[in-house]
Amino acid sequence: MVEQGQAGHRLGAPESLGISTLEPGHKPPAMPTGRLMPIRVLLLDDSEQIFDISYRSSGRVLFDMVCLHLNLVEGDYFGLQFHNHHRKMVWLDLLKPIRKQITRPKHTVLRFVVKFFPPDQSVLLEELTRYLFALQVRQDLGSGRLTCSDSSAALLVSHIIQSEIGDFEETQCRQHLLNTNYIPDQMALMDKIMEFHLKHIGQTPAESDYRLLEVACSLEMYGIRLHPAKDRDGNKVSLAVAHGGVLVFQGHSRINSFNWSAIRKLSFKRRRFLIKLRADPTQNVSPDTLEFLMASRDCCKMFWKISVENHAFFRLFEEPRPKPKAVLFSRGSSFRFSGRTQKQVIDYVKENEFKKLPFDRKHSRVQYNSSLSPLRSAQHQVPNQAAKQSWEGPYLVSSEDSAVLRPCGNSSPSTQRNGCSDQTYPVQEDSRSPAAKQQQQAVDRAELTCALVALVNGHSDDFRGVTPSPLISPLLNDGVSERNDDEEDNRRKICPADNSYFIAKELLNTERTYLKDLELITVWFQGVLDKEDCAPEDVKTLLRSTYEPLYSHHTHFLQELEERLSLWEGKGDVQHVGDLLLNTVQELKALSALLQRSSECVFALEKACCASRRLECVCREFELQKVCFIPLNVFLLRPLHRLLHYRHSLDTLCTHYPDTHPDYTHCTAALDGVCELQAVLHTALLETENHQRLLELQKDLLGVCGVCAAGRQIIRLGCLSKLSGRGLQQRMFFLFSDVLLYSTRGITATNQFTVHRQLPLRGMTIRESEDEWGVPHSFTLTVQQQSLVVAACSESEMEKWMEDLKMAVDMAEESNGPTADLLTNHRDASESDHTYKSSDVESEDDLCGSRTSLSKNGSNSSNSVHRGNTTAHVCWHRNTSVSMLDFSRATENQLSGNLLRKFKNSNGWQKLWVVFTNFTLFFYKTHEDEYPLASLPLLGYSVSDAAHTDILHKDHVFKLQFKSHVYYFRTESEYCFHRWMSVIRSATVSASRTRYLNRTELD
Repeated sequence: MVEQGQAGHRLGAPESLGISTLEPGHKPPAMPTGRLMPIRVLLLDDSEQIFDISYRSSGRVLFDMVCLHLNLVEGDYFGLQFHNHHRKMVWLDLLKPIRKQITRPKHTVLRFVVKFFPPDQSVLLEELTRYLFALQVRQDLGSGRLTCSDSSAALLVSHIIQSEIGDFEETQCRQHLLNTNYIPDQMALMDKIMEFHLKHIGQTPAESDYRLLEVACSLEMYGIRLHPAKDRDGNKVSLAVAHGGVLVFQGHSRINSFNWSAIRKLSFKRRRFLIKLRADPTQNVSPDTLEFLMASRDCCKMFWKISVENHAFFRLFEEPRPKPKAVLFSRGSSFRFSGRTQKQVIDYVKENEFKKLPFDRKHSRVQYNSSLSPLRSAQHQVPNQAAKQSWEGPYLVSSEDSAVLRPCGNSSPSTQRNGCSDQTYPVQEDSRSPAAKQQQQAVDRAELTCALVALVNGHSDDFRGVTPSPLISPLLNDGVSERNDDEEDNRRKICPADNSYFIAKELLNTERTYLKDLELITVWFQGVLDKEDCAPEDVKTLLRSTYEPLYSHHTHFLQELEERLSLWEGKGDVQHVGDLLLNTVQELKALSALLQRSSECVFALEKACCASRRLECVCREFELQKVCFIPLNVFLLRPLHRLLHYRHSLDTLCTHYPDTHPDYTHCTAALDGVCELQAVLHTALLETENHQRLLELQKDLLGVCGVCAAGRQIIRLGCLSKLSGRGLQQRMFFLFSDVLLYSTRGITATNQFTVHRQLPLRGMTIRESEDEWGVPHSFTLTVQQQSLVVAACSESEMEKWMEDLKMAVDMAEESNGPTADLLTNHRDASESDHTYKSSDVESEDDLCGSRTSLSKNGSNSSNSVHRGNTTAHVCWHRNTSVSMLDFSRATENQLSGNLLRKFKNSNGWQKLWVVFTNFTLFFYKTHEDEYPLASLPLLGYSVSDAAHTDILHKDHVFKLQFKSHVYYFRTESEYCFHRWMSVIRSATVSASRTRYLNRTELD
């Protein structure tokens, strides 16, 4: 027996009965007073629950109680059905009292089923929602509603049994199929089912659900509920309604379809169902009205209601408002759609955090701890909580192992100061020299790295084996103390007021971060290469000879900076750093050959990885460690990036100082030296940066090869919505200097994008088409007599895309060579994908081969693990884009320092060491920590001054906001405030290609 209030706090409705899911701070509607009556509800897993509800309650109260019982966030896709007194299956009206709809509640069983079937499974953001949809597909297969070819049926069943019994084992699989019937005539397809099941080894239940829905969405009868009717000629037909419009069937074959955009009005009159079409502007023909005769008025009205609800759910941006009541007479039905539209559901789940709660898979025997995974974990990847081993190699950490990791060798236990796993270091007294101690610490760290290989680059140790979401909010552990405002004000150090001090302190802070970056190469990465012994000797020698001298030089420079700032903060006798900068620049000139070799290291390591599969796996696994929080190649290029930071600091000091200042001469001389070095290395940096980004994109993409071709540049990447027969569908676009690729983000263990199509830029035309299609911010791409209609999320995004596309087309026209074919399986041939095609259905061969396409590309193995927080993935989740200028500015605008952070509803401030790089804020307890505890990607965020309405009453506070997520940060001075605002704004505001080219010419 389930009573109101027993389930968890998730669903409900605000005071308005038109909202099916609670907004923050709202409560479910109170149950009306009166006697309770038991209502039986049959769930999708065939379990039955009884809900005690007031006989005066509306359908909304019961529906929300069911969703609360299930802890279902995306409940708007579902509904309650029951047999009325005419034995017709009807939907429970959520606005009407139950007693007026169900005459015999004790003898009525309501069925909780899927009501709205989206055309794309990726819009279902929670694992539980996809599981319930998979159960609905399972029922439709068994009942014969979902008809399809034998091959598709076998493929669907193979995904179902993969989620229920796990990996293929012939005897077990055959016995299970003999005992459980999924489809009619299953015996004839048993061998084919087992053949498909064999290909799903390693697939988790959550991934099986996604794959099942991926196949089901491509079938013509997916989500189709047939309603018998007759046309004007008396021929027997069936009507159905779907996301795209009204469909007409004969038997199970679709003979006609009427898209929502072509329908002017839907109405019914007694038994007649009327479809009034819009006039065709290209032909001088009056609007047409189609008429269908149904069995009864009730059947006709029922189908009209379903059509109205589907149109509102899939086509409208918000719930339609109720009609005003007539004063005297009313005409027509007062029925309206009640609930949120699909767009509102998606936005709601994306904007809000939900507590993860476990749920059981009734039919599954797989030991898999499912959880309610909101967008932050479910949309980004399939949770792999049942992974037995997180890394295959000499060092294994299983899910059952102890959390204590000890370095190789004999050492006494001592808890690590960073407070994660109980990693240990030697604690006995050591009489060795400081140099010997530093060398031994480097060896210990390298050995400890081997044990850390299994730890994924994430925000919590609970995520072992799971790539963290790029949208996880930076909630740190209890080790970070929270202070009240008065306490923090008393602790703040009284610093010199002159801006030159804060410029020097910024230089010190960024130098600390830079030295940590060099340490990752010289200690952590080289330690792994030495331990694994998988890299060629010339590569290891090149890395060692390039970065170890630089590491030694900057260690000495950092010590000098710390001493100088200590004197500056003390008596104030020494208040300049220009002499130190001039000395280090002169020494860097002597090391210019090492700086040039940074680019060579990137290409040499890539070449070695192509030649050695084992080395490539080691590098991939190293990138997944917490210490390697950004791509490895970015660390390799840090010496070249550091020159840009020196140039900025020196330029700021020279601007700040008057010509008569004693430090002005040193700063100008050092600035000239940095500019000379940068001029020599600028071309190599641009080429290597572009190549490094292409390498990262190659890892992000499936179904393409040869992305890193000579002369190719990445111009813009980001999200656009593609208009097709299924409506607007989110796609990831990659604009290069010669081609345009678009892909979709599936839920796979590798966290990669599957490329669907390649469009050559030569001969492409771009035009705005908002008026033509009625879609805001849309434009049309036409090439080779084919059109593609896409829509941006805002007018500014549309302008940036169109500007960059026109620029890329001009670049492609000027080039002479033919356009390279990047697709590995020529899916563009089988997926012609014309604009607004009536049915975008993949061939069954493509569907069957989707699992094996990973292994066909040598660099994209299905067994490889990939980062889920790359720039492309953040753009996908935030529905935004980045350009070449954004990457360039991100390289220049890197910053480190202490900030005070406050959440929207918290009282105190937390002092954190913050590093801004690669469009992301990384949070540490102190600057001595080896890896960040949390991260916050800033793409899509807005940065502004804290307003008076925020009631903070503090100086130098800026606010970061993305929809409902708000964070406050406080700096120690006005200079730091403006500096942090400047660098963060460079990551939150995307720029166009034209401004990038103009800036490059000026440089």
